[in-house]
Amino acid sequence: MLETLRQIVQEVNAASGLEDALGIIVRQVRVAMGTEVCSIYLREPGGERFIFRATEGLNQEQVGLASLAAGEGLVGTVAEREEPLNLENAESHPNFRFFPDLGEEHFDAFLGVPIIHQRDVLGVLVVQQAEHRRFDESEEAFLVTMSAQLAAVIAHARVTGAVDSDEVAEGAPAKIGGVPGAPGIAIGTCVVVSPIADLYAVPRKTVKDRRAELHAFRFALDRVREDIQGVADNLGGELSPEDHALFDVYLGILDDSSIGREVVGLIKAGQWAQGALSKVMIEHIRHFERMEHSYLKERAVDVKDLGTRVLSYLQASTKEEQVFPDNAVLVGEELTASSLGEIPREKLAGLISVRGSGNSHVAILARAMGVPTVMGAVDLPYTRLEGRSVVIDGYNGTVHLNPRPEVLSRFKEVVDSDLELNKDLESLRDQPCVTLDGHRMPLWVNTGLMADVVRSLEQGAEGVGLYRTEVPFLLRERFPSEEEQRQIYRNQLEAFAPRPVTMRTLDIGGDKSLPYFPIEEDNPFLGWRGIRVTLDHPEIFLSQVRAMLKANDGLGNLRIMLPMISSVSELDEALDLIRRSHREVVQEGVTTELPSIGVMVEVPSAVYQARALARRVDFLSVGSNDLTQYLLAVDRNNARVADLYHSLHPAVLQALQEVATAAMAEGKKVGICGELAGDPEGAVLLLAMGYDMLSMNATSLPKVKKALRNVSLVEARELLAAALQREDPAEIHALLERFLAEHGMERFIHNPVD
Repeated sequence: MLETLRQIVQEVNAASGLEDALGIIVRQVRVAMGTEVCSIYLREPGGERFIFRATEGLNQEQVGLASLAAGEGLVGTVAEREEPLNLENAESHPNFRFFPDLGEEHFDAFLGVPIIHQRDVLGVLVVQQAEHRRFDESEEAFLVTMSAQLAAVIAHARVTGAVDSDEVAEGAPAKIGGVPGAPGIAIGTCVVVSPIADLYAVPRKTVKDRRAELHAFRFALDRVREDIQGVADNLGGELSPEDHALFDVYLGILDDSSIGREVVGLIKAGQWAQGALSKVMIEHIRHFERMEHSYLKERAVDVKDLGTRVLSYLQASTKEEQVFPDNAVLVGEELTASSLGEIPREKLAGLISVRGSGNSHVAILARAMGVPTVMGAVDLPYTRLEGRSVVIDGYNGTVHLNPRPEVLSRFKEVVDSDLELNKDLESLRDQPCVTLDGHRMPLWVNTGLMADVVRSLEQGAEGVGLYRTEVPFLLRERFPSEEEQRQIYRNQLEAFAPRPVTMRTLDIGGDKSLPYFPIEEDNPFLGWRGIRVTLDHPEIFLSQVRAMLKANDGLGNLRIMLPMISSVSELDEALDLIRRSHREVVQEGVTTELPSIGVMVEVPSAVYQARALARRVDFLSVGSNDLTQYLLAVDRNNARVADLYHSLHPAVLQALQEVATAAMAEGKKVGICGELAGDPEGAVLLLAMGYDMLSMNATSLPKVKKALRNVSLVEARELLAAALQREDPAEIHALLERFLAEHGMERFIHNPVD
């Protein structure tokens, strides 16, 4: 059965759209199980009814017409209960409902299993048989396994099908989940960014000048033919006649009587040359991949190589400056910083990346620029979105394609509210963050790029709680030299002087891998990252610390922070290296003092050793993002489990309180530099816990300042006491929302817009 499963999933993955995928499933499952009927019911988009969408064995004329509600009939019962239903006599079940036009009256045996993707019941997969019998355990297990294997494929195909349908052009909605990359709402038009010579990433476009596209395609074909002929001539004396004949086969594939003719046909029908080439080549690649014979299967590689060569010439010939629409939303499989540089800033409204995380460099840059971003939108059929209307919800990490009018209206209200709020907050820039009863709370910023500096100062930042030193490393093709680092750090220190700047030592690993220093691990977040890397490579650590100390000469606003500390011994080793670096730069004539040194508390062991760590350093700083994911065992950059990541989880709040209490017991300052600090709800709780400083993205600073200036420390402590009594993050979130609303801060509450 494993081989059968593999073949069916492979064919479904190669389907051209949703209808094709559903047809493959019902045909192949029916054959694999030896049943007389196989059908699929899918839940209608945005609704609760399950539509009869595909069948082998029942009345095809009812496809798309018959439907049931959850709980109605046997199919509705499977959907409602979210578990298989296996009956030897379907009519004997109390929920049985007869549909006279389906033609199922001859089939007694019934087996239905739910199709579930990320807790969402997409539909029901059903097999039926005339024989009066119960499907055995192996058959039921096979169908359950098939459903689980196909759920993600069907989810992706359903969105793809919606995007391709005529309904979408008329406004039918599609909603795709992802991971928040940068906060804010963006409403605009999709512009697909495709990587160089990737057949699978070519966006779909229609063109008016078909003659120009035909000319470009034929020009690209001629160049590839010349390349292949040149290779054949160069190897003529080294290959046998049989091997040399292979090049003639390659040239034949490109002939007008073969693949070339198919591409030309699509171009004449209105597709642009790159899209036509991509469609035809992928179809042929998949055809070869499905072949049984190993020799023929391997020819898929040759076809792909030919297509890639032609595509590269097409891309080179059409590389003239692109005209971007207003409110452009860049969409791609994995957006990079360089793709941002190709669009004028005034045209850029938002970003959507199929891959990547909230810690990806492009997400960091987007937050610095204030561009709403969604990362990890894995179900997004991005190549089909060129020119589509889209809304990005960067607060909740969702993408809305062709939103319903009422949803679009609600998003526009959020945008207007954000603009109005930002205007109101501008007046607070030079005001201190002081509670109603006079408690002072310094607000700092997280930075990593020079682009952050201006925005941070404009928002009234009082210091830098986290400068990500890995960002300059990520932007290079080699390790920056000590002098290059010194200049980078000097620029940051001078820009904020005399305000303090907290520089975190190199924090790579996890989802931050340097291209010239790759770290390949099965479980990178529990592997070689942060201080573990730099302690194993003291030459990197010493060079970086020396650069920081030299950059601080004459300024005195440097603070050094150590990431991913999980034990006292790691801290002691790092402190020894810092002191050694200080001695070395002093011997070189640099007069800077040893700066304040702190530890990032971001793993559970550091929480429970917080007092021991605090005794050895000058301050503690909680990295709440990593601490939350380690406490909850949830990868915060994985869209599949994003709904399990709760920064207000009771365990997280208790850990945060414990760290603050430990630092105060040792008479040391404690701050926080995770996303929670930039959330008005979280900031009120952190104030009550006794944190001495909050560090956040510059765009969040005015909102947090407004929130804290509207409450008293006494009220915040009462709120914290109530929150710590709650056992569920949803209850805590509701409690905080009520508190903000009671204090006139409803505009700080961002709920998902359905």
